[in-house]
Amino acid sequence: MNSIQFIQKLQSKDESAFRELIFLFKDKIFNTAIGILQNEHNAEEITQEVFIEVYRSIKNFKSDSTLSTWIYKITINKSLDFIRKAKRNKRFGNVVNLLKEESNEPIVHPKNFFHPGIVLEQKEKSKILFAAIEKLNERQKTCFVLKYVEGLSQKEISEVMECAEGAVESILSRAKENLRKILGNYFDKNC
Repeated sequence: MNSIQFIQKLQSKDESAFRELIFLFKDKIFNTAIGILQNEHNAEEITQEVFIEVYRSIKNFKSDSTLSTWIYKITINKSLDFIRKAKRNKRFGNVVNLLKEESNEPIVHPKNFFHPGIVLEQKEKSKILFAAIEKLNERQKTCFVLKYVEGLSQKEISEVMECAEGAVESILSRAKENLRKILGNYFDKNC
């Protein structure tokens, strides 16, 4: 079955086509979400939300981009929306915390994040790297995760992020420069 037939089956809500879609994309969606969210539970939640969105919106899919690009866009948007919502909730939680004199417990606990694709002996380094990635702005984090965690080409990233390939190169360059600043000499000393 070619991609046009596959999309048509998805648009007609064919159950076997959706099972195949889940099989083909579950790891890609999860890995992208966890690279941005750095929380396994939240990435699982986003993965489910992406499949629900795909199911609901597939009838509107136009072949202007590839199916995978469209799914990556949904994943990125849902992940970034989740972060924005969490930040709003955190700000509100801090205000509530100020009003509760007896509460000394922080609203957000520090992350101890490990990406599941990292081998055991590299976990400490990956923890430090992902903490640094978390400090990048949304565009740099998204671009960096798509390039170095998901392995997308600059062309694919430009389609997902809806920007020129030259912009992707520039964003990646700034992301790497900012990571060097954030990490300082850590990897020179410890590698």
